[in-house]
Amino acid sequence: MEPVRVGVRAADSITQIGLTSLLETHRQIAVVEPEELVQGDILVFQVDRMTPQLAAELRAESWAKVPKVLLVDELKDNDLLNAVESRVVVVLPRRQTSGDGLVQAVLAAASGRGVLPPDLLGGLLDKVRRLQRDVLAPRGLGAAGLTAREVDVLRLMADGLDTGEIAKVLCYSERTVKNVIYEMSARLNLRNRPHAVAYAVQAGVI
Repeated sequence: MEPVRVGVRAADSITQIGLTSLLETHRQIAVVEPEELVQGDILVFQVDRMTPQLAAELRAESWAKVPKVLLVDELKDNDLLNAVESRVVVVLPRRQTSGDGLVQAVLAAASGRGVLPPDLLGGLLDKVRRLQRDVLAPRGLGAAGLTAREVDVLRLMADGLDTGEIAKVLCYSERTVKNVIYEMSARLNLRNRPHAVAYAVQAGVI
């Protein structure tokens, strides 16, 4: 089994050296420069606090699509959303994390699993519930940002049906189907029909 490629970024040089040395001692991990990371690798980064500025920087960098393990001193509820948007999949309180705990977190991230402290997980789930209740539900949208009618159209598109065939199955006019596709694509910045189907598959609605 190939070792997991991991980049390290810390708030200061001493922590950077310490984390790098720790991870380098494990056979399952190969430490590389953060600039060398590609999709499928892991970025471990340590900060005092997750700020909106840091989140924006991480999203804009070349490792924007790389799963991240966040080692943090302080994390508030609003900071957690910024972290998740930056593709943070593991959050570790710095003072409560051992070397072995960090290694296990890296391996968990590499296998596609996420790790959050119970108190933060509860807060995140509460925010998701409020988002569904206060923002999505009043607009007729599900968690994926799609209406039930849009999901029906997407399922038929995924089966290879064209506009006319979708209209017949759903008892809509072709113009209605075209409007559904246009409005959905504009709202979600979908480039074309294959992109729309791919979005729905990734969201788990078809």
